[in-house]
Amino acid sequence: MAAATNAISMGDIMDDGQTGHPGSRAAAAARRSDPHGVATPDILARLWASDAAEGLARRAPDFSARTGLSISRRSALIIALCLLILTTAGWASWQVSLLTGLAGLLFACLIGLRLLACLLPPAWARRRPLPPCALPRVSVIIALYRERAVLPVLISALEAIDYPADRLEIRLALEADDHETIAAARALELDHKYRIILVPEGGPRTKPRALNYALRFCSGEIVTIHDAEDRPHPRQLRIAAESFAAAGPELACLQAPLNWFNRGECWLTRQFALEYAAHFHALLPLYARLGWPLPLGGTSNHFRTAALRRAGGWDAWNVTEDADLGFRLHALGYRCDVIAPLTLEEAPTRVWPWVCQRTRWLKGYAQTLAVHSRLADLPPRRQNRFALILTLGAALVSALAHAPLAATCLFALCAGTDANGTQLLYGGFLAAGYGTSAATAAVGMRRAGLTVRRADLLLMPLYWPLQSWAAVRALYQLATRPYFWDKTEHGISTFTDPACISPSPPHSSSSAVASQFSCSPAGAPDNRSDPNAARASSPGP
Repeated sequence: MAAATNAISMGDIMDDGQTGHPGSRAAAAARRSDPHGVATPDILARLWASDAAEGLARRAPDFSARTGLSISRRSALIIALCLLILTTAGWASWQVSLLTGLAGLLFACLIGLRLLACLLPPAWARRRPLPPCALPRVSVIIALYRERAVLPVLISALEAIDYPADRLEIRLALEADDHETIAAARALELDHKYRIILVPEGGPRTKPRALNYALRFCSGEIVTIHDAEDRPHPRQLRIAAESFAAAGPELACLQAPLNWFNRGECWLTRQFALEYAAHFHALLPLYARLGWPLPLGGTSNHFRTAALRRAGGWDAWNVTEDADLGFRLHALGYRCDVIAPLTLEEAPTRVWPWVCQRTRWLKGYAQTLAVHSRLADLPPRRQNRFALILTLGAALVSALAHAPLAATCLFALCAGTDANGTQLLYGGFLAAGYGTSAATAAVGMRRAGLTVRRADLLLMPLYWPLQSWAAVRALYQLATRPYFWDKTEHGISTFTDPACISPSPPHSSSSAVASQFSCSPAGAPDNRSDPNAARASSPGP
């Protein structure tokens, strides 16, 4: 309770215009802007679109990448990261050798963190069983852009959700100039719980801007975010509602784990599945246990609506709005937690789309790192610089370091020369890093109930250097196109896995729900849940 009180006492970042109520400030401003004092729909839409883009930057500029990344700040960040990587590889001069020790300390902390994630079982958020009549109203937002191909699959997955229909509203946020997706959505003749929200044209053309705009049309106590290709566990909403019911108002967000329905399609998707299993089933539960801020995933986030609005919604100018929001919630005194039910997504099957997606993620991490590293006025516990460095900072540094370190070690081995102290040190860190990464991935896959192949674990050293390619692109875009949203195309995979069923995680906590469900978008919920999950809720109408 104290955390929530502290968060509220800092003042609401989002004004009451976020609700979209006719009596809100936005509506009043619209009436003032019209010569006849009438708030027309077009005027309201323009004002709401402007607020969706600029609201956070205007009301809390220190929290927004819009004002937090000047040219000098971006340049300094890029130079510092490049210098660190050159030093790590032993290519920089002795004047900056101090960075070698700092990088070694960072890698040692990462190795220790992964080992701890392997040893400690995940502690999923506690739940309080709720009868159907006591379940809160939930608003689901899906931001769609050029997603005509996956719309039918998405609707089938949403229709499989096990939640009372009279307590569920679904908002499809479509860009107003995306005529093909709009026509496809209208042709589906969706029922009353769906509403198509047309986001007015404007910049930046990003997912968080669309989410902010759609948030005005949500009346639920809980707001859930899904992506166009998502196939969420049918009971995920129930588990989220029951987890919020068991916690105080300081719990602002619940993150569900993610993985890929086409994980067996090729080597790249199998490696991506290992990475996600380690992140969502080992590392994120550890961060939650430690009380750290969570770098949220971009989908399957369940927010307490009041906390989300008080935090200012999403930063439209940050291309990893999810990770940024997780750190902002923590800075405002809230906390995030994790739940067990899985969401399946579509993984990129080719290297170039993977690199483009990873470029956006790493660029967004740099934006978030720059924004949250300057919040010096906050209490140290809320700044949590250590967690910021070991999550987003480490992701950036390691992404840049993988290829240079691997190349340096490989060159030393092939040349047959005596390695110097730095090369020996980082060769050891590289081997330990890959070893602990493989162990964390194997543990994460086992906890998720997914099958892991030893060959894929052994081939992980070929996967991680690809991040260096994406990291270089991210730094270039950070300097030249910081707000460009490199969209990932969906509906590409044609892979159908006949065994795409996730068995119950062997090491779920007593409050976890089994992650088992069919990968078929129209698949019915599996009844072989754990006993606690079965007691937690009854089938919805």
